[in-house]
Amino acid sequence: MDPLTPQEIRRSFANCSRGEASRAVLPDLAEVSWDRLDFLGWEDPSGSPKGWLVLPGPDSPVGLVLRRTPRGGGGRSAMCDLCATPHSGDAVALTVATKAGPAGRKGDSTGLHVCRDLACSLYVRGLRTPTAARLRETLSQGAMVARLRRNTEAYVAKVLADPGWRAAWPEESGAEGEGYAAWPAQA
Repeated sequence: MDPLTPQEIRRSFANCSRGEASRAVLPDLAEVSWDRLDFLGWEDPSGSPKGWLVLPGPDSPVGLVLRRTPRGGGGRSAMCDLCATPHSGDAVALTVATKAGPAGRKGDSTGLHVCRDLACSLYVRGLRTPTAARLRETLSQGAMVARLRRNTEAYVAKVLADPGWRAAWPEESGAEGEGYAAWPAQA
């Protein structure tokens, strides 16, 4: 992922007001390892259930404001719907985004179970260890990255209420040469 400025990040939010975007608490962008990310995701440092996700789009980044279930006892294991990483306890949260546009103004939202720390890019690359034993996958790292990108793109399309939305991911190859730039359109 290419580095983003605070202004680009704040302008990217598609499912909130300008005021809410201006109040978003951004991470320290100088500390971000951009080359390891498929999307920029972070939690509210105040401990509120808010989170943010920004990913590259066809013309400009697309950002989402997220609301997550609060931390709590949870001893149950769960798997992230974006990166398929299993976690124990409350390391996976039901994450909801208000839909953009007229649907969101009516109160419509959509949700997934997502890694609470929004570090999916690091989990699929083996750069962060999950809280539960990782299942042995037969997919290569490149295929796992492609799956993460497809799943994230599909979620953004749902939030934007535009099933034809497709991010123009840069042409790259996975660890074993799998490309992921030519995905089929969303159904």
